[in-house]
Amino acid sequence: MSRAVPPFAAMAAVLLAVGWLQSWQLSLTILNLCLISAVMALGVNVQWGVAGMFNVGTMGSAAVGGLAVVLVSAPPVRAAWAAGGGGLLAAGAVLLATAGIASVLWRRMGGQSLLRGAAVGAVVLLGLAVSRHWFLPAAAAVESVDAASTGYLGGLGLPVALSWIAGGLLAAVVAWPIGRLTAGLRSDYLAVATFGISEIVLAVLRNEEWLARGVKNVTGLPRPVPFEADLQAAPWVRDLALWLDWPGRDAASVLVKLAYAAWFLAVLLAIWWALERLARAPWGRMMRAVRDNEEAARAMGKDVARRHLQAFVLGSAIVGVGGAMLVTLDGQFTAGGYQPLRFTFLIWVMVIIGGSGNHKGAILGAFLIWFVWVQAETAGLWLAAAAAAALSPENPVRLALVEGPAQLRYVVMGLILVLVMRFAPRGLIPETTPESPR
Repeated sequence: MSRAVPPFAAMAAVLLAVGWLQSWQLSLTILNLCLISAVMALGVNVQWGVAGMFNVGTMGSAAVGGLAVVLVSAPPVRAAWAAGGGGLLAAGAVLLATAGIASVLWRRMGGQSLLRGAAVGAVVLLGLAVSRHWFLPAAAAVESVDAASTGYLGGLGLPVALSWIAGGLLAAVVAWPIGRLTAGLRSDYLAVATFGISEIVLAVLRNEEWLARGVKNVTGLPRPVPFEADLQAAPWVRDLALWLDWPGRDAASVLVKLAYAAWFLAVLLAIWWALERLARAPWGRMMRAVRDNEEAARAMGKDVARRHLQAFVLGSAIVGVGGAMLVTLDGQFTAGGYQPLRFTFLIWVMVIIGGSGNHKGAILGAFLIWFVWVQAETAGLWLAAAAAAALSPENPVRLALVEGPAQLRYVVMGLILVLVMRFAPRGLIPETTPESPR
């Protein structure tokens, strides 16, 4: 029997236990967030477990993926386009032309480093000055259009499922120049650089209101499943609620969450299958060789920088898909909600505990860590009630549990990390080569 079967069976059992003992809505909510976290963990596992790249800018990729949902599926704000859309398009065209000219000059003036730098710098400064002439008034005009409810351009109004693909593509497009810029950096420098760049990306999203309303949030985004109110009115849902002896609202909510779970599970399985195929292909074997010994790989003629760039872009794209799915589940894009704890630290803990280099391990780590993260507060409340009955009112342990049960999640998370690193340093499901038994 595969080593992965028992832990996944245990996770299924605890999710069923939550549904039975607490509520099925809570259980399915945890399941959906576990599935999304597993997608993000697979992206980090490609970068760290497969390529050995220490990228801590995952929250930037997740935010860019979430932005794609707004740009693709939100309805367009036609008044905003009429007010400043033309100016923004003109500014964008100038920036693209500037980038193209600068790229051509950089390639053709390769032997004249000083002159090349001066020429490229002059072109970039001129392009920024010209684009600023159109950009500033156009952005102000867009943001002034019904700023209380819109104040941004909106999107294309396309089906929201397409935005998940667009989220991956947009995250990959943003990751490519970052990967080129950080190529060759050692792991600690790479971590600092990617974290800083992700903060720059988030700063742009929070301050450029014409793009996605900044910190005002974009709400009411489309969804790939029916609304609860529509399902509740369906005769078959009412019959199902009567058969289960549930309120109609609860039955509709459970069905909606099951529909979300089906979508997310399909995406997760598709990504996992593709990554497993890559792991067994020559590309996967080459990436493991580059990860384990870069110098030996270079000696064999491998382009290490190019392979790192490929893994960086691929992993960022997968994280972007997860970010788009999360925004779809929430129904809103919240630029101020991307924090390192949730979108960097937790995802890394998932990969480390599950087993870096093993895609099944990354998925298991995502399920375990997110479940503990959500349920630790419930456990804290239970412990607080038990402590209130067993300990004196002045006992510091009781006071800590009663006043801050939510803080128990940090204690439990640290304890799990320490125990796994002590007794299973390679993770709960260690990496195996494609040829070895799983």
